[in-house]
Amino acid sequence: MSKVCEVTGKKSMSGHKVSHSNIKSNRRFMPNLQKKRFYIPEEDRWVELKISTSALRTINKKGISAVLKEMKMKGKAIAV
Repeated sequence: MSKVCEVTGKKSMSGHKVSHSNIKSNRRFMPNLQKKRFYIPEEDRWVELKISTSALRTINKKGISAVLKEMKMKGKAIAV
């Protein structure tokens, strides 16, 4: 599975690992992704999303219904 947040679109970044002697080698910075199930009372169903922890904070702030509405406006599909 891809390591991309379904809400924010965050994905892995590349950068340098810097040693004590300042030698730089390539590495990847992975997003902090979690699988989380949300209950949508309007539709009476559960939705499982693979989201970053920052997206989880956004959902706690705005609510799952508002976030899903924004996702639909952007054209992102929601799996059941």
